[in-house]
Amino acid sequence: MGKIAVVAKKVWRLRKSLVVCLGPLLLSPILFTAPPKEGKCLYVILLMAIYWCTEALPIAVTSLLPISLFPLLGILPSSKVCPQYFLDTNALFMSGLIMALVIEEWNLHRRIALSVLLFVGTSPSMLILGMMTTTAFLSMWLSNTATTAMMMPIANAVLQSLFGSIELTQKSIMLKDGIDGLDAKDKTSKESIPNEVSCFITDDSGSHPQKSETDVNFTLAQQEKEREIQKRLWKGFLICIPYAASIGGTATLTGTTPNLLLLGQLKTHFPGCNLVNFASWFMFCCPLAILFLFVGWLWIAFLYGGLNPWSWRQKKTSNAEAQARVRTKIKSDYNKLGPLTFAEGAVSVFFTFFVALLLTRDPKFIPGWATIFQQGYVSDAVTGMSFVIVLCFFPSQKPSLKWWFNPKASAVINPPLLSWKKIQRDLPWNVIILLGGGYAIAKGCEASGLSIWFGNQLQPLVNIKPTTAVILICLLVTCFTEFASNTATIVIMLPIVSELAMHLKVNPLYLMVPTTVVGSYAFMLPISTPPNSIAFATGFLKVSDMVKSGIVMNISGILLLLLAINSWGLYVFELSAYPDWARIHMEGIQNITRIYLNGTM
Repeated sequence: MGKIAVVAKKVWRLRKSLVVCLGPLLLSPILFTAPPKEGKCLYVILLMAIYWCTEALPIAVTSLLPISLFPLLGILPSSKVCPQYFLDTNALFMSGLIMALVIEEWNLHRRIALSVLLFVGTSPSMLILGMMTTTAFLSMWLSNTATTAMMMPIANAVLQSLFGSIELTQKSIMLKDGIDGLDAKDKTSKESIPNEVSCFITDDSGSHPQKSETDVNFTLAQQEKEREIQKRLWKGFLICIPYAASIGGTATLTGTTPNLLLLGQLKTHFPGCNLVNFASWFMFCCPLAILFLFVGWLWIAFLYGGLNPWSWRQKKTSNAEAQARVRTKIKSDYNKLGPLTFAEGAVSVFFTFFVALLLTRDPKFIPGWATIFQQGYVSDAVTGMSFVIVLCFFPSQKPSLKWWFNPKASAVINPPLLSWKKIQRDLPWNVIILLGGGYAIAKGCEASGLSIWFGNQLQPLVNIKPTTAVILICLLVTCFTEFASNTATIVIMLPIVSELAMHLKVNPLYLMVPTTVVGSYAFMLPISTPPNSIAFATGFLKVSDMVKSGIVMNISGILLLLLAINSWGLYVFELSAYPDWARIHMEGIQNITRIYLNGTM
């Protein structure tokens, strides 16, 4: 048994290498059972999905596989694969990431977070709302993971001010042995002791009132009940942050990778579709995110006690004191930031113009500013990269004419708001490569005919109602993303969903948009998203806590998504009619299929 255990440990340590080596062998039957070219493309996609899900190779390295395998297998020449890794969509995403870097560089995100918390108030339920609102807003522009990592220390500081130390078990035991022992061992932490305990401690003579055994037991019971309430609220504070980050990321086109994968798929499969851009996506998903955020807040605050009167049973004065401590702590942290600096003000102005120009380039319902330039030449990537260039030379300190004429002035040149060294060091290049890998897969599906093959397999589903199809797809995707990367899921699902839409004779966006959005609705498990993992790593959450709260969040998200796509989504994406760009694409597929069948006969 000892040797078997040793071998098992060695195998476990080498599990990633085994997946890398055995994955191609296990998938090899596909090469012999599926149609030649389609089977090769499917083989590459499934191999990448396995590597993505198991992280046997770094995610970025897996994303580079199409550059190697597509040409070698005869799916697509390298001259057509490589450009997919830096389309204008990738440039837009890159500009969004760089804008997030400059916000972090000058600590503007922390000022925004503390300002919101000061505004919403200091009751537990309102603090949860403030946490969720701030996280969701920042996640619209920063990565979900970075936003969660930034908000966790703020949440912990607020919780410490509100409750002190949550670990009260040892203090309760010490209380049984005598108040003197508690006072002697923990004189320095009176503020962290609950009011029921701290009321026994005097600050002058050190004498204590005599308490009977019944009184002590009653105090301990009250203390234990209070501790459970505090633990519930603590969980609520921690779990609301990753949930809000996932919701907020869906609100903007650059907020999360699946959103841009949809845009890339549309440009590959439906080049005539121009309905999805930053403005149209924001008009559809921002109201949905706000609605979902409110519903999520109600659920989390109810589940963990923030909105229940029985969950906050301290004395009115004690409650006011706790909230005053929280406000003092938040205000103290805000004051430490000092007055708004020139750099922070400049970043705020550039960020505001960045968002405004993205929203008004082509808002659909009115002519956008892009109409003053040659038609088809200006995209959202042009806006994003123009701001990146400005950030790299705009000064971070207020220019002064005295500098030119003062011989004693420092010879050091005023640094720009953002340096290339900062971009080179901190930009998550792996995410850009991951996005390019998704676009390469989409191009390979089209060139190999895999999309056509998928469509033929979906013939039995042509009689289902479109609404039913949306529900089934959302349930499938949200279940799959609990265990697998949402990027891998969306890359695989979007070609299938687009083909199904054309066979159902509905606008492909009616199925593709919900598929993309629901890919970010993964709330049930710690492994579902990096934000979930960060919250779980604090040690205060159990898997059962995330499952209990996450299953309702998943169902609520699907229901709200159905409401959105069947109401204002019909107007934003013109979903009421089967579009010409889909009909043209379908006719092209039918012609290719007819030629293919004649050739094989």
